[in-house]
Amino acid sequence: MAFVTVDDGARIFYKDWGPDGSPVVLSHGWPLNADAWEAAALFLAEHGHRAVAHDRRGHGRSSQTWNGNEMDTYADDLATLLDTLDLRDVTLVGHSTGGGEAVRYLARHGSGRIARLVLVSAVPPMMVRTDDNPEGLPIAVFDALRSGELADRSQLYRDLADGPFFGHDRHPVDRGFRDAFWMQGMTAGHRAAYECIAAFSATDFRPDLAVVDVPTLVIHGDDDRVVPLGVGGERTAALVEGAVLTVYEGGAHGLPDTARDRLHQDLLAFIDGTTPPDRRTTNREDAP
Repeated sequence: MAFVTVDDGARIFYKDWGPDGSPVVLSHGWPLNADAWEAAALFLAEHGHRAVAHDRRGHGRSSQTWNGNEMDTYADDLATLLDTLDLRDVTLVGHSTGGGEAVRYLARHGSGRIARLVLVSAVPPMMVRTDDNPEGLPIAVFDALRSGELADRSQLYRDLADGPFFGHDRHPVDRGFRDAFWMQGMTAGHRAAYECIAAFSATDFRPDLAVVDVPTLVIHGDDDRVVPLGVGGERTAALVEGAVLTVYEGGAHGLPDTARDRLHQDLLAFIDGTTPPDRRTTNREDAP
């Protein structure tokens, strides 16, 4: 298995698939790991791109560190991965928490290696409601996640998979997707998964988005109950100059699984610059 070693000695696992073509780096959501991007990585590699996906520290096969379970360190770990592999002209793709990691990377390390950015169901600009972020979700939402993580995290992951993550309680989703979510979650370290809740919910990415200077595609479902469209995608697109917002009607949070065919085509079009998704999709008849 492939690892890079970061400054504090943690080992970050990664997969590196496909030809030595234009690289796409895929950052996963909470409490998952690189396996969450396998379908997209396979598709992109089969279409001529180098697909790289890593396990965030504390998750999957990476080191379960006591410290560093916050966005600055996540971004610095990502920087070490890109520097070690000497990746250039990168398309950086982040789902959910991975979207926060991606924009924090750009804010801390710049866009010298990055050609374009894709944010899928991503947590920026800021999830928790505060006096200066009234559009956010109540802190009670994240306190409930923390309580579930401490009390019975296995059941918490089952409940998320059977409910809001995939929207299974509204539109049935294959059990395989739901089981994979649970299995990946259970490989995350308990402390890492607990602390990551604060990282994805309370980090203020608004200053980060203000300095994004690469072409940006924002993809979000309008039935996302984890990061609602009005909390995440719509506000992010408004804060990034020139960003394109594509809304998947009926889309829940887990788009890399529930909308994988459409997502793969939108990613490929954006990366290759063939038919850039230059529309905001709000009606079913607009969908391909």
